[in-house]
Amino acid sequence: MKEIRAVIRPQKLPRLREVLRAIPGFPGMTISKVAGCGATSRHIPNTIREVLTDFTDKVRIEIIAPDEMADTLVDQIVQVASTGQTGDGLVWVTEIQRAVFIHKTVGSDSV
Repeated sequence: MKEIRAVIRPQKLPRLREVLRAIPGFPGMTISKVAGCGATSRHIPNTIREVLTDFTDKVRIEIIAPDEMADTLVDQIVQVASTGQTGDGLVWVTEIQRAVFIHKTVGSDSV
């Protein structure tokens, strides 16, 4: 299994959600609001606003998926999230040793 994490621009989330949910067997995702700043060595501020604003709002997506689905998911995230501008985001993939869904089983006592 793989964990796919991505940090993208918030305005890209609705389209990304639509594209990912259309993939057969899509396992779902977790979304978090995050803020971050890029490496200053790669980006020269163009305006005073950029100089005074260190952090920009982003969205982090986390997906646990079967190995055979990981490349497809990464490709779709990159394609949908890309605007061609600095700050579009980042996608990374890590190995997952074990993942267990937490759910109520039939006949179990409720807490």
